[in-house]
Amino acid sequence: MAPHRPAPATPALAVLAAAGVAHRVHRFAGGARDFGATAAARLAERGIAAERIAKTLVIELTGAGPALAVIPVAARLAPKRAAAALGARGAALADPATAGRATGYVPGGISPLGGRRRLPLVVDAALLAQPAILVSAGRRGLDVELDPAELVRLTGATVAPITA
Repeated sequence: MAPHRPAPATPALAVLAAAGVAHRVHRFAGGARDFGATAAARLAERGIAAERIAKTLVIELTGAGPALAVIPVAARLAPKRAAAALGARGAALADPATAGRATGYVPGGISPLGGRRRLPLVVDAALLAQPAILVSAGRRGLDVELDPAELVRLTGATVAPITA
């Protein structure tokens, strides 16, 4: 009989395991607010530079429904740029309830991987300059480090400059 291996902790980690993508999981104490800033602060304590840490935002594309935007944690999304990259007229940040329904994840733990359904995804071009980035693994206080090119490949993401 083969040894029992526990199932990955989240759908995002299951996607990475199934695809055989090299990754590293980082756990940290989450905050009640400003999840991105909390993640950046906790990971900085481990020597991880802020420009390697990404946040996943749910946006509503005008006339096209929800999509995801992955940007550096300290950056601000430029909605018009994100919309243009995904072929839409406009975009706005989704409210937390809509974000949760669209992805199956709680705000502060929204991952670009393993969501309830596959949403259009745009990754900020600046993240591709990093050898590895950290994105949410699908829970608050749980990030996964991986090659940004693998994230793009697995998700079929568009890459474009989408920050202000």
